Amino acid sequence: MEILKAKFIIILTILALPAVAQVNQDALQEAFSKSYVHEKDGDFSAAMDELKKVFDESSYEMNLRLGWLNYNAGLFDESVIFYSTALKLKPYSEEARFGLILPKAALGKWDDVVAIYDKILEINPQNTVALYRLGLVYYGRKNYAKAEPLFKKVVDLYPFGYDGLLMLGWTSYFLGNNNQAKVLFNKVKLFNPDDASANEGLELIK
Repeated sequence: MEILKAKFIIILTILALPAVAQVNQDALQEAFSKSYVHEKDGDFSAAMDELKKVFDESSYEMNLRLGWLNYNAGLFDESVIFYSTALKLKPYSEEARFGLILPKAALGKWDDVVAIYDKILEINPQNTVALYRLGLVYYGRKNYAKAEPLFKKVVDLYPFGYDGLLMLGWTSYFLGNNNQAKVLFNKVKLFNPDDASANEGLELIK
């Protein structure tokens, strides 16, 4: 009799699982929905509070979203924690790495930023966003020798892309390669004939 009773309880528990899962999913969707409304109103604290009501530390999506909301609220250290947790849950995630770059940059941890971009490119060497942004970091540091191959790869992948052409043009100019810079600036002008930056570069080369 006890065996039958135990089996009956197990069956009832199994049957109840889909209903519990549905309730949890409904609560999760409602929390995310309300958080988007608060974010739109600029109330990042309220947006975070909605998610914290149903927070699950093993949820990639929650950690990613809380990383974003904390960043927008100016809570950069907290943002790093949530994005880092998301990355641990999904080690190959590019979006979590791009997210983590935001608070790291805001905290001025540029060596960390470079390391994160390097990891993205290790996983996906053709990621033009990472290539371009890492190029900008090196360009900003006036390390044109490191910036050049990154911008060049962007241009190789997008030969008529404005941003890549312009930055490779300026990088070439600062490396003393005026002939290449001139060619690139003129290509930029094919994209935008009145481009002020390209025109400035061409004037400097004269």
